[in-house]
Amino acid sequence: MEEYLQIGVITTTHGVRGEVKVYPTTDPERFLSLDRVFLDTGKEKKELHVTGVRFFKQLAIVKFKGIDNINDIERYKVNGQIYIERVLK
Repeated sequence: MEEYLQIGVITTTHGVRGEVKVYPTTDPERFLSLDRVFLDTGKEKKELHVTGVRFFKQLAIVKFKGIDNINDIERYKVNGQIYIERVLK
């Protein structure tokens, strides 16, 4: 079993303050309780802390700690897959 569970894919940026639009690949309600996620950069899984989530149509608009402008997130927007740690019981 994999260590991570994919919960969404970044589709594009939103505005100029570093927010991204995420297409959920799981129950969108899961986004409301997120405090950290892992972004697959192609080379590694980068840990990001979530500071805000809101919804628009079928997308989640997510804000990460320390990413405060569009240039900081721009490189991850194309097919940036977002994961959480899988909880094993």
